[in-house]
Amino acid sequence: MGSHDVLIAPRAPWQNAIAERFIGSIRRECLDHVVVLHEAGLKRLLTLYRDYHQRSRTHLSLAKDTPIPRPVNGPGEGSVAIPQVGGLHHRYQRLA
Repeated sequence: MGSHDVLIAPRAPWQNAIAERFIGSIRRECLDHVVVLHEAGLKRLLTLYRDYHQRSRTHLSLAKDTPIPRPVNGPGEGSVAIPQVGGLHHRYQRLA
């Protein structure tokens, strides 16, 4: 494909915007709302957030879809809120 690694300057967040945006989202949407007591708890929380980010959180660049596409449900079905990331976020999905 012709891609190659490019080294960025240390302490230069504007040169790695995608990673900085993701880290900022983790901090604002997850870590600012909980108290992390140990490394295992942090790993579990970050795993839950990663799954939420990939399966439930909509992205404007994907036309408000998720990186792992969700099924489209009709308006005639009921709705329910499914808690995610320990209840910090919810996924709203219509269920029969």
